[in-house]
Amino acid sequence: MDYETVGAGEFGRSLRGLGLNLLVRDAARSAGFLADVFGMTAHRASADFAIMGYGGQVFQLHGDATFARHPLHALLPEAGPRGAGAEIRLYQTDPDAAWARARGRNDGVALREPQDRPHGLREAVILCPDGYAWVPSRPLAAQD
Repeated sequence: MDYETVGAGEFGRSLRGLGLNLLVRDAARSAGFLADVFGMTAHRASADFAIMGYGGQVFQLHGDATFARHPLHALLPEAGPRGAGAEIRLYQTDPDAAWARARGRNDGVALREPQDRPHGLREAVILCPDGYAWVPSRPLAAQD
């Protein structure tokens, strides 16, 4: 499927399994952050919408205005972070490289530096400009 030209109806009908849709203040800005820090692919990025690709999967970013008639819109904070309590885990992203890229930007927060964790992963925690916690990680070797 060509994500640059697919119509909304065809794209929606093609979705399967578990979907992720993040409400953000500016989808193009968030898409740029995710592409730069985590190496994701952004398709059709505008202030209102972006299709994001990662690890052979897609998810969506929607700008606040696109949800004006959705019940979630009334729950969005006007300022501050949004993603409290949710982690979005990226199991195929080097946490050390993502940490370095995030620290080189001025629009996110490098929250927890890369660490080897007892559950067998090396991971970091990086907040995007909208406050969602992204956790790039890679498996540790069996002896670690």
